[in-house]
Amino acid sequence: MTIRLLAIDIDGTLLDSRGRVPDAHRDAIAEAAARGIEVAIATGRSFHFSQSIADALPVPLTLIVNNGAMVKDRAGLTHLRHLLSRNAAHEVLAGTRAYEDSVALVFDRPPEDNARQIVYERMDWTHPNRRGYYEKNKAFIAEAPEPLARMLTEDPVQVMFNGGVAAMRALTAALRALPIAGEFSVAVTEYEHRDFSLVDVNAAGCSKGSTLAKWAEVRGFARGEVMAVGDNLNDVEMLDFAGTAVVMGNAAEGVRRGRAVTGTNDEGGLADAIRRYALV
Repeated sequence: MTIRLLAIDIDGTLLDSRGRVPDAHRDAIAEAAARGIEVAIATGRSFHFSQSIADALPVPLTLIVNNGAMVKDRAGLTHLRHLLSRNAAHEVLAGTRAYEDSVALVFDRPPEDNARQIVYERMDWTHPNRRGYYEKNKAFIAEAPEPLARMLTEDPVQVMFNGGVAAMRALTAALRALPIAGEFSVAVTEYEHRDFSLVDVNAAGCSKGSTLAKWAEVRGFARGEVMAVGDNLNDVEMLDFAGTAVVMGNAAEGVRRGRAVTGTNDEGGLADAIRRYALV
């Protein structure tokens, strides 16, 4: 079946190991767009942290951000949104007090309130694994003047945790054991070589995969017309949905699950996947 929608993860897939978009990846995406294939960037990143990457791709595209919580266009117009309820966010914060130095709330606020898109209470942004994120996003990050739970004046996009791999695995187990676990979903992104993980608590049923499925339906595309490329644990549901799923050569073994594997993100693997499976 002809590919009509191409969903691409950012980190570890579109970007190389130095955080750049390789020319080979950019050229292959441009060729796909020129052939009439719609392009969607599907990422755990927030919209603001994804914009500079989108700007590096000179093609029309859609952004599926915050692990599926929202679908936006380049200008920030929201097409789909699946927020976490304030009550669930309160319960998550109450049940994870041991991780208060690793958590922030993410909101979808209007541009005039950009400085409070991400709100934290005790996060140490000087940590080497956080410093780069903070430097790129500090215009959107605010320190809470009181306990974080009191900042829940509206439904958030997600509750966002980050820290060492072992600590975040323990957190994930604790989250899934909470009495209200059915009221939210958990997306995990692991970088074992950096001993760093991201754990996002989104609305129940929200993932890159579920939102990609909804977006494909909105656009009138059958599952078999969708191709997805990813590399991490938060990509699994997206890969499960896509009629054509390709895993990067740098992906963890648990993500591969017998799927087609392309080269690494430093070997032009995304470009090879696009040309082999979409541009045929």
